[in-house]
Amino acid sequence: MPKIIKDGQVVDDTWIIIDKDFEGELPRGKLLLPMQFWLDHGSSLNLMCAGLWIDSDEEIEAVGHEANMFPLIAVNFPTFTDGRGFSIGRLLKERYDFTGQLRAIGNATQDQLFYLKRCGFTSFDLKEGIDLESALTSLNDFDVTYQGAVDQVDPLFRQS
Repeated sequence: MPKIIKDGQVVDDTWIIIDKDFEGELPRGKLLLPMQFWLDHGSSLNLMCAGLWIDSDEEIEAVGHEANMFPLIAVNFPTFTDGRGFSIGRLLKERYDFTGQLRAIGNATQDQLFYLKRCGFTSFDLKEGIDLESALTSLNDFDVTYQGAVDQVDPLFRQS
């Protein structure tokens, strides 16, 4: 079973990611559906446990305040240089008050984990070959942050 980092621990990943070009009958299990697939077919699906994954070029506003109906929303980072997923994470947490699991998938790197956590991400599906135990330490790379974020709303100058 594949492994992920979730809530600061390495755990088994029980979710099945469905590709954008998927056709046919959906498998049984906990499914991570592409956002557009959900928008196109969601009302006709009889799914007990479905999450969404959003590509970095998609607008989260399409789901918006319905985000909390999903236990998991994943954001795809197609390349490590594509930072739009950071903004999607913050929008989900701050504008739409998403309380479920927020996961980074795709090409997020170990060096980005601390910043992803600051944007509200709680789980990380890293590329194959990355040592997840070593990556755990990156969640706490820095002791002090200057700017406010999801994890610490007040900037340093407003903290007492």
